[in-house]
Amino acid sequence: MQSLKLPLMSLALCTLAACTTTPIQPAPGVTSQAQTSINNADPSVIRVGSTYYSVESDGRLIFVRAASSIQNLGSAPRVQVWGNPANLPEIWAPEIIRDPATGTYYIYFAGGAGAGHRMYYIKSNAPQSGYSGAVQMALPDNKWAIDGVAFKYKNQWYFTWSGWAGDTNGEQNIYIATMSSPTTVTGPRHIISQPREWWEKVDPNPPTRVNEGPQPIVDPSGQLHIVYSANGSWGVNYCLADLRLKLNGNVTYVWDYFKSNGCLFSSHAPMMSGWNTTLYAKGVGHHSFVLLDGDVNTSPPAGPTFPMMYHGVPMNQNPSNFWAARYWYAGSFAWWGNTTYTRGSESNTGWSLKFFE
Repeated sequence: MQSLKLPLMSLALCTLAACTTTPIQPAPGVTSQAQTSINNADPSVIRVGSTYYSVESDGRLIFVRAASSIQNLGSAPRVQVWGNPANLPEIWAPEIIRDPATGTYYIYFAGGAGAGHRMYYIKSNAPQSGYSGAVQMALPDNKWAIDGVAFKYKNQWYFTWSGWAGDTNGEQNIYIATMSSPTTVTGPRHIISQPREWWEKVDPNPPTRVNEGPQPIVDPSGQLHIVYSANGSWGVNYCLADLRLKLNGNVTYVWDYFKSNGCLFSSHAPMMSGWNTTLYAKGVGHHSFVLLDGDVNTSPPAGPTFPMMYHGVPMNQNPSNFWAARYWYAGSFAWWGNTTYTRGSESNTGWSLKFFE
């Protein structure tokens, strides 16, 4: 948990400005109790009954862990579920969900070298065995794509991912498309976020602008949120931000989304518009809401905190290879009401999210 100087029950009773506190930096050598032993990036965790399943890649193979809590995932053995028989390079950011209607598990992942990254899926009736061979997803326009995941909202399946508009790097956008099933995309791709805010463009080098790691969740009012990671995962400016779909908005229409006024979870205060900075980890992002079956229809209500996982680098480390120093962290989040997001002269007030280490 983050070291807020306010009791949890007060979160819904005060404004953002009134709740802001000055972060106290941890003493040298102090580490977060939330840091797990998993030295990896891009956590994806779901709950099925009383068991938590996580999926990860070592860059070539895919593994699934099972544990009684997210904190115990680090000590759980990782079971290989896919062996990459075609030797695809750069297997990144697998995401696991379970379709509650059929009991089928799906793992989505990116594979391919450089500009050849495309999305694939494997599926099984069991979480740690029996997965099919990898099938490339037929995403609209067939452009570079990573970090994809399927979800069902208001009885319609969607696929959201991070990709390029064209064939060269420079800007990663968040896209979304309709689906007829957890594996079949039926509609065109639609941009719902581009890294155009100043706090999404703070990395001086390389000049790539990044929106990635989209994670859907539904707030207590029934509004869809796509929480994503901004800035480069190779440095300390990596953070979480929010896209909130307006009430009864069109899921595939960019102007029906309102973006948070800055990062919601970060180690860098200037990007955060009043939220508390992290104390124990930096470069925090590419999170996973730990939902039942990974299903947004089980999104939690207002009130208590709920588990989530994210990756980051320990605050007291300054590694030469930032990517290699990332660990999974077991954090939590709560819904934060009456929060206004602005876009030019337009504004939208509703639920936001408060993240805790």
